[in-house]
Amino acid sequence: MPASVARTRTGGFPIGLRLTGPLAAQQPADTAAWAVPAGFGCVDLPAAMRETGRDWAQAGLPVGTIDLFGREWGGMLSADAGQRRETVALAQQAIRSSAAHGCGIHFVVMLAEDVNLPRRETFGYMVESYGQLHDVLEATDTRIAIEGWPGCNAHCCNPESYRAFLREMNSPRFGINYDPSHLIRMGIDPLRFVREFASQVVHVHGKDTLIDQERLYEIGHEQAGVFGEPYAWGNWHWRYTIPGRGSAPWPELLAVLKAAGYAGYVSIELEDVDFNGTPEGERRGFIAARDHLQTA
Repeated sequence: MPASVARTRTGGFPIGLRLTGPLAAQQPADTAAWAVPAGFGCVDLPAAMRETGRDWAQAGLPVGTIDLFGREWGGMLSADAGQRRETVALAQQAIRSSAAHGCGIHFVVMLAEDVNLPRRETFGYMVESYGQLHDVLEATDTRIAIEGWPGCNAHCCNPESYRAFLREMNSPRFGINYDPSHLIRMGIDPLRFVREFASQVVHVHGKDTLIDQERLYEIGHEQAGVFGEPYAWGNWHWRYTIPGRGSAPWPELLAVLKAAGYAGYVSIELEDVDFNGTPEGERRGFIAARDHLQTA
């Protein structure tokens, strides 16, 4: 890794970026020509960009993670056994392909296909399906990183579900993509969470959440407002932000990770209405987030 890579002040973790918007539509060499001099040390890619992994590495940005799926996430938790078998086979193929293109960590979200099914039922499907990936993860010497986005009746977005699933897998091949923004929006203490799960964190997202206390007072957690509009990249009383504009205690979080031996990246995931939408806006957002993490 080049010596010029930007790092967090606490922990000294190299800072990367996760591509989901306009910058992902550019050629790897074009985005890397900006990102490498800006000090970014890795790139996280969507599944559709899987085959560009080597191109990014050659341009100076190694791959941090590649999404395991595009639109097929829910098939792993489907009530249809045939659909689960098909999606498991697709996942096994994707793991081999990602590994061949330089990826060591596969990014997943545990989305339910049918959000109306009981969670105890979909939990069982998840354990069955992901358990069948262990051998191919061993063979490719790669890992799964589970992000806790709490949509679509997802699992592994709170301590109860993460704890239960990781206990069932009982393997270092399965770990956590630590993203404090999702915990904050749910009212879960991100510092307490990382203190419990730091040893199982395999990747980190640099993203934050702003809680609008005035709107929370006016509307509450569970209600929609009558007047105005919900936030973009959020809801009525909260919105995602770059690090430093929300309530995540970054120095404390990073210190816990360092003490636990975490040695990976902190990849900025840009979901902030102040920056999303254009390549120029994304670049400004990534730089502002980088600057904050370098002082955190």
